[in-house]
Amino acid sequence: MISVIITAGGSSSRFNGINKLLYKINNKPVIAYSVELFNSLDFVNEIIISANEAIINNLKEMFSSFSKVKIILGGSTRQKSVFNALKNCSFPDFVIIHDAARPFVTENIIRKCLENAVEKGACVAAVKTIDTIKITDNSGKIISSPDRNTLWNAQTPQIFKYDLILKLHEKYSNENYTDDSILLEKENIPVYVAESEYSNFKITTVDDIQKCK
Repeated sequence: MISVIITAGGSSSRFNGINKLLYKINNKPVIAYSVELFNSLDFVNEIIISANEAIINNLKEMFSSFSKVKIILGGSTRQKSVFNALKNCSFPDFVIIHDAARPFVTENIIRKCLENAVEKGACVAAVKTIDTIKITDNSGKIISSPDRNTLWNAQTPQIFKYDLILKLHEKYSNENYTDDSILLEKENIPVYVAESEYSNFKITTVDDIQKCK
């Protein structure tokens, strides 16, 4: 059994007072893109949307005909929202965690990530870093330039064995991490990447909408 958690608990504070997940791209709300895709996949058994209270009614109306979808109240942080959703899952074998603000995820990305997770236990969709990265000290002086060939930009979906990620969320429930795979890294549990696509970007500001046109 496979559950999907879609994080939708943010306040969109950098989006001019509009909840970005309800913003329409080509006449479809941002959140609808990923929910519709996951709902169409035959290997997905349930979809838990962990949502900001302000948009719960909108989402209930939007997805009223989606039998796989369950909408719950998110938490004050992304980590709390994921934890709330994990506790509402129906004890699946694997859980797929995805940001609702990444509307252009594809079935190919999801399947590639899932295959890696089933084989290796945990997998994160990621793209190779294009820019040269600089590490600085507190004064802004460059200390080093890591080898770009070893650097990846993490995305979602991120896929884990359910019992493992639930246990780690319970253990680190007082922390505030913005990436679920960090919890495994803290325990020295291997996490692997599956190469994703640059089009699977996260909408954060109004300027990001320009990339969608």
